[in-house]
Amino acid sequence: MYSRLPYKTKQFFFVLIKLSIVVGAFYFIYHKIANNSTLKFSDFIDFLSKNDAFSLKTILFLVLLSILNWFFEILKWKTLVTSIKKTSFKNALEQSLGALTASLFTPNRIGEYGAKAIYYAANHRKRIMLNNLLSNMLQMSVTAILGFIGFSFFIVEYDPNINYYKFTRFLVIAIMAFTLLGFGMTKSKFSIKGFALEKIKYFIVAYPKIKLVLGFLLSVIRYAIFSFQFYFLLQLFEVDITYLNAMAIITTMYLLASIVPSIFIFDVIIKGSIAVYLFSFIQVNELTILSIVTLMWLFNFVLPSIFGSYYVLNFNFPKNDE
Repeated sequence: MYSRLPYKTKQFFFVLIKLSIVVGAFYFIYHKIANNSTLKFSDFIDFLSKNDAFSLKTILFLVLLSILNWFFEILKWKTLVTSIKKTSFKNALEQSLGALTASLFTPNRIGEYGAKAIYYAANHRKRIMLNNLLSNMLQMSVTAILGFIGFSFFIVEYDPNINYYKFTRFLVIAIMAFTLLGFGMTKSKFSIKGFALEKIKYFIVAYPKIKLVLGFLLSVIRYAIFSFQFYFLLQLFEVDITYLNAMAIITTMYLLASIVPSIFIFDVIIKGSIAVYLFSFIQVNELTILSIVTLMWLFNFVLPSIFGSYYVLNFNFPKNDE
């Protein structure tokens, strides 16, 4: 039906869709800031204004860390996607930030898969979506590995009130369940993000190993940057904690937050709730932690999505041979 519409009508609907995506993203950002049930915007601004260390110089340093965070994410995407089609850093930048804006309000950022895929011709799109899944799996593997290490240190250092008998029983049941599930998935048509497990396994096995290693290393660098950014904010707001102890809590926080599925716009609330609980072990007040989590969200997601809106508005479908 769409193909039968006049060219000018198609263009009008195309522009309308792009505007709707940008307006929708900005509305959700506004809604999250103005209607945050855990942190009032007025309290957040008042907290920042009373902190003398939060200066222009500090803001510029935080922006620099966010730029580095996204630089390595874009570099990772460029590194991985060139196994399918040669892509410049500029194009990878456009795809990454544009996809962020388009997926900002979708559950678990699932819209990112389709947003990146439409930058490529139809014959590449399925592999581009698999590529994006692989990129996210690499980042998630870093979060899981460092998170489990951090969680172990957290238990030793802070001795949270854990019923170890129940915890061990849960762990044994979980391992057995995942083993049975894994076996079942190999014998069924189980899918992840709409892709059959067998197809994903074949895609990863056939993937250039050097690119997998580079993708993993870039994921580690990204993790090191944004976790240090969180630590820097703790120091900025005079939280008395060593780097190693802070990393034990921060890595645990990201691990637990990644386990909980959520609509991305509420991701900041989930991280905030988990962070408040974890940092309560060192008696950090709730306002400080919620303000830090909000700042991390503003610098690493809201700010790049604003730039991404430019790429959404200037998006054009690729030619069939691209």
